[in-house]
Amino acid sequence: MSNIDAQIKAAMQAVLDHLKGELRSLRTGRANSAMLDKVQVEVYGNHMPIKNLASVTVPESRQILISPFDASSIHAIAKAIDATNIGLHAVVDGKVVRVHVPPMDETIRKQIAKQCKELGEKSKIAMRDVRRKYNELVRKQKADGVIPEDLMKKYEKTVQDLTERFCKDIDAVCADKEKEIMTV
Repeated sequence: MSNIDAQIKAAMQAVLDHLKGELRSLRTGRANSAMLDKVQVEVYGNHMPIKNLASVTVPESRQILISPFDASSIHAIAKAIDATNIGLHAVVDGKVVRVHVPPMDETIRKQIAKQCKELGEKSKIAMRDVRRKYNELVRKQKADGVIPEDLMKKYEKTVQDLTERFCKDIDAVCADKEKEIMTV
């Protein structure tokens, strides 16, 4: 039981952690270095994340400052940010790239809040897939005679309880992010 229980918790926690990572990259009213996590820069014949090519800092609430480790990649970084459809514009300023984060109007806030909800729903679907997988595993063990029926019912209840708990966690994380997005 404890082995299956630990596996279920680990799988569901992985789904929740993935959601948190996705939500970090969503734009809010303030500048955030995680906004650039999905930007891939083509340098040295490969696509690399900005974090591997430069130091990313947030000196002000409306600006992200990128200091490349290799000055020759500065224009590739700016080009990649402009090419990515995240609503930000990069400006090369000497040996750094400045990304100004414009204030969001109500329609943009609503669009991003909608993306947040969609990510939450996708995470709930992934959570239900984990539930289905482990319920099938328990039923197979029962069919193979490894565990009795009363233990199977207990495992199924545990899986359901964990699913409900993690779905509530997903709702809470998404609600917090939506609140942050909608705050002017």
